[in-house]
Amino acid sequence: MQTLIDFDTAPVFAIPLRDRAHSGAVHEGMLIEGPQGWGEFSPAPDDDAATLVRWLTAATEAGTVGWPDPVRGRIPVAVTVAAVDADRAHEIVTASKCRTAAVEVGGAADTLEADIARVEAVRDALGPGGVIRCDARGRWHSDAAVAATVALDRAAGGLEFVARPCRTIEETAGVRRRVGVRVAADAAAEGELPLGEAADVLVLSCGPLGGARRALRVAERSGLPCVVTSAPQTTIGAAAGLALAGALPELPFACELATTELLVGDVVADSRSLRPVEGRLPVAPMPPAPQPDLVARYAVADPGRVAWWRDRIRTVAASL
Repeated sequence: MQTLIDFDTAPVFAIPLRDRAHSGAVHEGMLIEGPQGWGEFSPAPDDDAATLVRWLTAATEAGTVGWPDPVRGRIPVAVTVAAVDADRAHEIVTASKCRTAAVEVGGAADTLEADIARVEAVRDALGPGGVIRCDARGRWHSDAAVAATVALDRAAGGLEFVARPCRTIEETAGVRRRVGVRVAADAAAEGELPLGEAADVLVLSCGPLGGARRALRVAERSGLPCVVTSAPQTTIGAAAGLALAGALPELPFACELATTELLVGDVVADSRSLRPVEGRLPVAPMPPAPQPDLVARYAVADPGRVAWWRDRIRTVAASL
């Protein structure tokens, strides 16, 4: 461990996405070592300055102030089904052994028919006792969200909820008033309405909210039941979401934290990699350290790209 955070030597990694590796899609980020351990800084390329600051706070939390104390040791998790074809969706769910599936819908290249086929395949893989939710990542406008939610609820034989149907809180609230399905809103979504008036469920994610401690406070203020989610992340990044899920007073929903399954590899030893066992993942007091040979395997080789990441994090750190 080190006493100061050195952003100039932080490893920059890129790991291909399992179901989009053919297109060259990768998960990129930096591994940040603090005095007490490691974190992952992997915001989206187009995140604004305020979101980048929160991401850096989240990435340094485990290695500095640490995570809140857990109230549970294992977290039920949902298998994430990306915008793949129906056959691949069935395969992903069957292999996962999870009893809840979070199905991506509303993708730019998708049609509603493809979304319906994917949900029907997931239902077939889970059987009648499994739980299905859909996540549109804020891609729909209000009318499209209403029509799609009704159709997908029918295809699923009942949805647990539909998450992030629209970009803004106001649009999400409008969808909620028009459908008979619970609606989940992103805690970081834009809008003037209180979250409690716009949604039935709150979606929490450590990176965009500034870490497990800050996300826990957001959950407490909202008064809503919460689900913890994450974009694709390494075990080091996913561990933060598990810490948050472990600290929530109530956890009524399986969390979307099996994110290492979305990647072709990981940066920690295989024995420490977070893979669900019977649909659950453990809460750890801190993330495992990266494995040097795996960091080298997935290191970004392009000097220009490495410089882009280093300039980005220096700028963010200077604004703290």
